[in-house]
Amino acid sequence: MPLRAITNFSDLAASNTAASTDATLKKNISRIHAAGLRMSELIDSLLTLSRLTRRPLGAKDVDLSALASEIATELAAADPARQVRFTLAEGLPDVGDPDLLRVALYNLLQNAWKFTATRKDAAMEFGRTTVDGVAAYFVRDNGAGFDARFVQKLFTPFERLHSAADFPGTGIGLATVERVVQRHGGSVWAEGQAGKGAAFFFTLLNRVPARERVPPTRGTSDV
Repeated sequence: MPLRAITNFSDLAASNTAASTDATLKKNISRIHAAGLRMSELIDSLLTLSRLTRRPLGAKDVDLSALASEIATELAAADPARQVRFTLAEGLPDVGDPDLLRVALYNLLQNAWKFTATRKDAAMEFGRTTVDGVAAYFVRDNGAGFDARFVQKLFTPFERLHSAADFPGTGIGLATVERVVQRHGGSVWAEGQAGKGAAFFFTLLNRVPARERVPPTRGTSDV
């Protein structure tokens, strides 16, 4: 594909100019390579988002607490040098597509993990509350937060409220969460304040006949 050709040829150009003293040339080649990789990443993210919209929705009982615990363990294992305090509520079952719900939870928890990276007392929480009489799940952190005036941009693909240099990413994660939640008949929203953390809430208003449900896999893991 064309993007692969761009990155391959930029690699070749970098090798051929390794001995060159032309700093501008090297910088430009590096920029070409980085831009090619960035575009490839964005295209992959768009394809993933598109697949979430098209794939059939499976209906099963899901242990959201267990999913959150598994994801927290994965995040901690991938960056063991970080010290993050997790507070994960236990015993939160619901109904939905376990794979899609895992995608949504992963994006929310990974988002919290990323935006608490500069805090020595980083803390993340997953739990459930009640909003207007409806059960709402949340992922809360004490990280960078955001300017509440631009809250609606959070769920728009490729919109970013923070510099990519400070917090890398494609800007597709929260849009993915919104698609997953909407497919489950729910809604998602955010609350936050710049420098004082953020909280993301979502509901799952499933209308799945009981006969279509599959018994859940029980159990949780500690982080």
